[in-house]
Amino acid sequence: MLDAAPIRTDWTREEADALYNQPFMDLLFQAQSVHRQHFDPNQVQKSKLLSIKTGGCPEDCAYCSQSARNGAKLSAAKLIEVERVIAEARKAKAGGATRYCMGAAWRSPKERDMDALEAMIHGVKELGMETCMTLGMLEEDQVFRLRDAGLDYYNHNIDTSERYYKEIITTRTFADRIDTLNRVREAGIKVCAGGIVGMGEQQMDRIDMLLALATLEAHPDSVPVNMLIPIPDTPLADVAKLDPIEFVRTIALARILMPKSHVRLSAGRTDMTDELQAMCFFAGANSIFVGDTLLTADNPEEDSDQALFDRLGIQAMAVGCDGSR
Repeated sequence: MLDAAPIRTDWTREEADALYNQPFMDLLFQAQSVHRQHFDPNQVQKSKLLSIKTGGCPEDCAYCSQSARNGAKLSAAKLIEVERVIAEARKAKAGGATRYCMGAAWRSPKERDMDALEAMIHGVKELGMETCMTLGMLEEDQVFRLRDAGLDYYNHNIDTSERYYKEIITTRTFADRIDTLNRVREAGIKVCAGGIVGMGEQQMDRIDMLLALATLEAHPDSVPVNMLIPIPDTPLADVAKLDPIEFVRTIALARILMPKSHVRLSAGRTDMTDELQAMCFFAGANSIFVGDTLLTADNPEEDSDQALFDRLGIQAMAVGCDGSR
């Protein structure tokens, strides 16, 4: 095996741009070579994502149906019962998921919610699954409470580049996102952070989004790369679709810049062909969300995912295995 690619946090804009824009076959070869140095190329980690509190979010994220400021009119719901979360996690584990992610549509948790969130973490961990939550911005004491409850991962996407951020969200800043990521990492919780592409951004924004993550003090353990799902009545409902080759380039750049991170092929897979998904796996994606719903959006049926895995000779990572070499 070749010497492993170095883990760098000092990438420059010029380096990232040169990597992204090199001939496509050279980019894929480099990304797959880096991938093989750190992971089994025929294993993909399965996660399951459940919306534990849906709708009524005060943020104005232009892509989101759950924003109370958008026109999608998704009804707001209360935080769901702990017992239901555990029951759904049990089903997810039976379906092969090793990580259970719980997401709430709000700006940040309220004190009254913390006991239930801690109970959800305890219950999922007792099933032998890794736990992940995405709850918006966190205060320092909330971070420590989630850590002490046993939370393994915290997801907080930066969404896009700092330059383009204000075109997508105005109710919080790019710096707010980075501050939360730093607070979580410093507390000892593993970080899951990525973004969304196909929101009308420029190529430079996709590069800069990944560069922002790759130059953090430590790379995120997981980097979800989402393809925008245009939601009717939201500001991005009619945005032009991103060229699939540009999407694959984004996956490949994420793999090269962050060699040991799990690069997750996330939202938007229902509109991707099997061939496009296979190309993304070749480019270094090694994690997916399973289940027919991804928060409030559609996701491929588990049978179709397994059929694709069988065709490609891919196996799901086992519980407790991170797929690393």
